[in-house]
Parts: sequence; structure tokens; C-alpha cells
Amino acid sequence: MTLNVCMVGYGMMGVWHTEALKRTDAVLHTIVGRNPEGAREFAERHGYRKWSVSLDEALADPEIDAVILGTPSDLHEEQAIKCLEAGKHTLIEIPIAMSLGGARRVVETGERSGKVYGLSHPMRFRREREALLARTRAGEEKIRHIAGRFFIKRLINIGATGYRRSWTDNILWHHFCHFVDLGMYLFDGAPIRRVQSYLGDLHPTTGIPMECMVMVETEADQSLLVHGSYHAAYRFYDKLIVTDRDTYFYDILAGTLKTSDGTVEIESEQDNCTRVTLDFLDAIRGNRPPRASGPSVLPAMQVLQKVQDDWDARHGARAIPGRPLPRG
Repeated sequence: MTLNVCMVGYGMMGVWHTEALKRTDAVLHTIVGRNPEGAREFAERHGYRKWSVSLDEALADPEIDAVILGTPSDLHEEQAIKCLEAGKHTLIEIPIAMSLGGARRVVETGERSGKVYGLSHPMRFRREREALLARTRAGEEKIRHIAGRFFIKRLINIGATGYRRSWTDNILWHHFCHFVDLGMYLFDGAPIRRVQSYLGDLHPTTGIPMECMVMVETEADQSLLVHGSYHAAYRFYDKLIVTDRDTYFYDILAGTLKTSDGTVEIESEQDNCTRVTLDFLDAIRGNRPPRASGPSVLPAMQVLQKVQDDWDARHGARAIPGRPLPRG
């Protein structure tokens, strides 16, 4: 079953998903971008058959079977619903939406559509975590605590590839969504006892909160702590998982995993992201939900919405008229 794929967005994730598709028999059919020069150049460089600046135009093409959305976060909800209503299988970059209500709307549309749709939540796909996941699911090992750090300097609106963005990132709904979803995924449905958080004031230059902390406690006496900043002089990006059996420290930037047995190398972020793309294609061919299905990410979205609601309550509707927190 050969699939014709439309890529929407040509930033870093557009590149990574495209490189992953090249390892399969999927057809690089159409690239959709926000300006003609960029879309044309990306199509020529990677071998897409067509390019467009109109998602509607691409969705009207009956040849396209599947769409991958690598667009700004605040467009995901609207675009995902549009793709699913057009009858296309859809892979959505993290986050599914910028609110719990938006996430539920995408899930409702996806379930009605009968199409395969999934989320790019790469932390779920780490190969070096498979054995731990199997043991925890079998009750052979219990996770006690998960900690995550994400620190980066983002005072200027430039993405990881050096491309100047037309949109502003969001530390809570984008980067913390990765960590919170991993926690909810590994806690495997344990009821939440409490969510505590700190989300900073609006920065005078960027117009967004630059620091965040989220702590989740479960009724199974497990805890998740995520903290980070867009104001750091240099990057930190790591995860620590403490269980009743061992301690697992994943240094993503160094590409290593440290346990009581020593330190080993792990896959790069791009190689790990390839697993997301391949799982999506396999899910379409097998007519099954992807590993990060729409309903499965709602617990993380509930936590993020609690943090957002607490921020809104503290700052009031007058923080930004009609828009309490920039979510683009």
C-alpha cells in the first residue's frame, strides 16, 4: 500500500518527517508552506511532486492519502480538524491543541472521521525505554519519580534550524507537553492527586512567560516534576526516572543513558522522531491507532489546562485584553 503524503510546514519537524519518509515507499506528494519561495525550494530540495501555499488546495487533491502537520502550535487544532474532515489520515506535531477543549474537539473529529490520526509525542517512542515500560506494565518495577528539565535561550524568535519564525513558542503547551505526556504515559492511568505549578509573568520583549514549573502527584504515590526556562544562557534537556529498582538518567543533548550498570549511547532526537513517522504509516496500513493516539494524550492536556487555568486566575482577563496568555 503506497501512501501519498502531504507535509505541511518546512521547519525542523518538516525536515525530520521528510527524511523519515524517504526511508519508506511513501510518496513525497505535496509540501504546503506559508510563502511560495520557501515551499518551492523545499519541494525541489527534497523531491516533493507539488508545492502549495494553500492547505485547502492540497486537501482537495484526491491523490493525497495522509497529512503530516509540522506547523506552528496554535494552528494544530484548526488544521487537524480540517484534514480529518477532508478524509485524510493525519499526524499532528505536538501539541494537539493549545487547550483541553481544543484537544477534545480534535479527538471528537478524529473519532468521527474513521481515519487514522496520531500525535508526534517522541518521548513515548524511545527504544532504550522499552524494557522499562514492559516491566512497569507487568508490575515488575514501579516508577517513583520522574524529573525533566528544558532550558534554552529564546529571547529572539529563531527556531532550532536558525530560521526566523513568524510565530512565538509556548513553554507550557509545547515543551512541557513532551514531559507531562511522558509522565502520564508511564504512570499508566494512575489517578492524579494534585497539580501544582508556576508560570512566569509576560516577558516585556517576547510577550510570553519564560519560566515554568509543573509538579504532579498521583494516588499511587508517584510524582512528576518538570521545570525550565527560555531565558537560559545555554541548553539543558534531560530526564530522570527513579524506580524501586534503578535510576535512569537520559541526557538527550549528550545522547546518553546512565543507570546503575553504567552509561550507554542512545539514539539522536531525529532518529527517535523517525519512529513516530514510521509508526504512523504502519498504523494506516494496519488500520490501528498510532502509539500516541488522540484519546491517549488527553490526560496530559488536562494537566496543562489546570496550569493554564491557575495562571489565568492569578493574572485576570486584563493581562492581555481578550487573550490572557499568548498561545502562538
